[in-house]
Amino acid sequence: MKDYLIKATAHKGMVRAYAATTTNTVEEARRRQDTWATASAALGRTLTITALMGAMHKGDDSITVKVEGDGPLKAIVTDGDAQGHVRGYVGNGHVDFDLNAKGKLDVARAVGTQGSISVTKDLGLKDYFTGEVPIVSGEISEDFTYYFANSEQIPSAVGAGVLVNPDHTILAAGGFIVQVMPGVDEDVITRLEEQIKFLPPISTLIREGKSPEEILQQLFGESDLKIHETMPVEFRCRCSKERVEQAIVGLGNEEIQAMIDEDHGAEANCHFCNETYHFSEEELKGLLK
Repeated sequence: MKDYLIKATAHKGMVRAYAATTTNTVEEARRRQDTWATASAALGRTLTITALMGAMHKGDDSITVKVEGDGPLKAIVTDGDAQGHVRGYVGNGHVDFDLNAKGKLDVARAVGTQGSISVTKDLGLKDYFTGEVPIVSGEISEDFTYYFANSEQIPSAVGAGVLVNPDHTILAAGGFIVQVMPGVDEDVITRLEEQIKFLPPISTLIREGKSPEEILQQLFGESDLKIHETMPVEFRCRCSKERVEQAIVGLGNEEIQAMIDEDHGAEANCHFCNETYHFSEEELKGLLK
């Protein structure tokens, strides 16, 4: 199944919902970052939520998410756009622990329970908009639920899950975000809380082959769900040799000349996709102003 997300509404438009399957996207990130199981789960949850949040925007808008906890994983950095493209990396991908008391990957131990989550939005305007909240559990989904309620003032339920095979490849990944609009009736909120409470783990539903549509239908019921848009999701990095060239030119002639004299070339690595770009001595000479 190809990765994709859907945008939908329920309860006569008073509830907004997004759901996605991201197994291939998370596997691509795992492969590029060489992450171990617990690190893959943390990165995969964050990538999935980033894709869903990116879908809330339009045009060339983009967002950057940073999860900076006190655990051994260090920071998780992801970004996404309104077209379903995401990328991301972790500060230390070689993190793995025994399963926690609930029999799940111990993401909270990897992320840490002290720190912050920040979301920076580039809406094509002069300034960027950044919201930041403290980490409340380190489990990622709960932390983003807290982010929406406190930074964006939108009551939300966020769920994201990743299952990892014994060989560390990704078995299943996906997630959902459900948000209630201003003025929604209290009985709708109560019913929604009950529906989410009894929904099986999202990664289990993905492993069973459930599509994003089926996940939301299980949550809301077919009669109450209206799907508005379907969008592919994929890992895509924006780096290129041309962009790296521009960055090197920005260092100035003196720094470029030092690369030529001392190293006889240059090498740059992208944190997001781990692509390495090489520049020969002759190429660097061509970049001198």
